[in-house]
This record gives sequence, structure tokens and C-alpha cells, in this order.
Amino acid sequence: MQSLPVFLALTGRPVILTGRGEAAEAKHRLLERAGAIVVGEDDSDARIAIVSDGDEATVARLKARGVLVNATDRPALCDFTLPAIVDRDPVLIAIGTGGASAGLAAALRQRLEALLPGHLGDLARALFAARGELRRLWPDAGQRRQAIGKALAPGGVIDPLGGDPDVDGWLADASAGTETELYVVRLRSADPDDLTLRDARMLAMADQVCHAPDVPAAILDRARADAVRVNMDGPPDERDEGLTVWVTI
Repeated sequence: MQSLPVFLALTGRPVILTGRGEAAEAKHRLLERAGAIVVGEDDSDARIAIVSDGDEATVARLKARGVLVNATDRPALCDFTLPAIVDRDPVLIAIGTGGASAGLAAALRQRLEALLPGHLGDLARALFAARGELRRLWPDAGQRRQAIGKALAPGGVIDPLGGDPDVDGWLADASAGTETELYVVRLRSADPDDLTLRDARMLAMADQVCHAPDVPAAILDRARADAVRVNMDGPPDERDEGLTVWVTI
């Protein structure tokens, strides 16, 4: 990894933008969307700059002042690069190539735009608003993480790529009582890479893993560390609340 992806809060903060033309106008629109105050090179309070024409002399002057600079189409001069963005506010997905190919980043963004539904932002806001109820239903942080992960998983109650996730409905059903579920993993080999995607996902979410004595440790290591593990000769007749996975060869 050649750089660290970050999301900068720019609302009300000055950002220098230099250069003219289409590239400068596009960067101006992007900065305004992020809430930044677009200023000129002489602003002494700005700590970030975009040099839209890639002018080397401008880059050098700004860097000498300790300003972090993005120089359009000049990756060797950049302190940071600007990713292609999929915007489902407040959900943001950034695709960067470290300046290697803006075209590739744009192509990937187009694919993701088609894949990711518009309601992702609403789902994020609903989960944020439900934090108090989530803590009430699952006071233990591990249980809460498990419940949210299961609900958001493919085919889950609030699958983000599903139809129209209903957070309130999910929490209402959860308030009615905790469900128990048994999932069976029948191993095809001792190699954990041979697990199906679904089997691996269910192991990672399991509250309790019951397993035959000959199940390899490498398979059991795919379960989360705080899951209860029970070595037994046959599938459980009774199971605890939550998700129990029975693993056998």
C-alpha cells in the first residue's frame, strides 16, 4: 500500500485551488460539494492545495510553505491523490490508483455506481439513529457486532444490497425475542480454502461452533475468536441463543 486512504472533513476550511480551465472547474465543484472554502495561493491559513494545471513552480512554492499538494496529472509531485468517488452520502467509496490510471479508477467507479443502490445513505442514517436501541437489545459489544453483521450479511434482514432494508422492522422483531439458528457445515477437505463462501461467512458469524473431534484446527480458526467451541460426537440436540454452526467431515 503506497498511501493511506483518509476522508478529510473540509467543511468551512480553506483549500487552495490554482489553474484555469475544465480541470480547475471540476476540482472547484468537488471542493464545494465537500464544504471547503476555495481560496487562492496567497491564503496563509490553507494547508491543502490542488494545482489543477500541474505547474511545477506553483507546486514548489506551496510545498516550501508546508502545504500538502495535489498536482493534476503529475503523480510524482503529489503529496496526495484524489480518488474516484461513489457518493451515497453519508456512505462514500473512494477508488484510487495512486495516480497510475485515473481512467481505471473512473471505470471501476462506474461499475460500482451501477451495483450499489441509492438507499445506502438512508440505511447508514437509520443505523446511526438506532444506536441506543442496538445497545439496549445487545448490551454486550460482541453480541451487538454479531447481530449487526448477521443482519447486514448477504440475504440478511437489512442486506445493504437487498431490496429496501427496514431497520425499524428488524429491531422490532429482535425485541420480540432472540432467535436460535443451526447451520451445518459439511467439509469437503481439511483445507479451509475449500470452504464455500457461505460456510466461511457462517463460521465467521457463529456464536457457538460445535464440531466433530476430527475437524482440523485450521477450519475452526475461521470462526471468530470469542465464539464458544464445543467438541462433540454428534450434532447438538439443544443450542444456545443465536447462531450455532455444526461442523463435521
